[in-house]
Amino acid sequence: MNKKARNLALYGLLTLKAKDNEILGLKDFDLKEPKTKDAVEILTKIGINNDKILFVLNEKNINLIKSFRNLNNVKYLLADYLNPKDLLEYNKILFLESALNKINTK
Repeated sequence: MNKKARNLALYGLLTLKAKDNEILGLKDFDLKEPKTKDAVEILTKIGINNDKILFVLNEKNINLIKSFRNLNNVKYLLADYLNPKDLLEYNKILFLESALNKINTK
């Protein structure tokens, strides 16, 4: 798939997900320690702890990655590696603010 077609599919899927209220945004945050318990607490407060979630980060954050990688229903991904396949596979897309800004500037 060439770059133009891939970007068209990516932005089309993002538009569909947004219309279906499947995209969520969070202000950038950091966890002091990598604890899965904290990650579960965050997802529970948002109300999406039972959904399949794609967590999109702007850059590698070791504490966030280690906290969320132990959850079966969550996959983390850097904004640069966002792809149509993952958008189709997951019910909710959770962006950090900086990752969403990075996607919007492409």
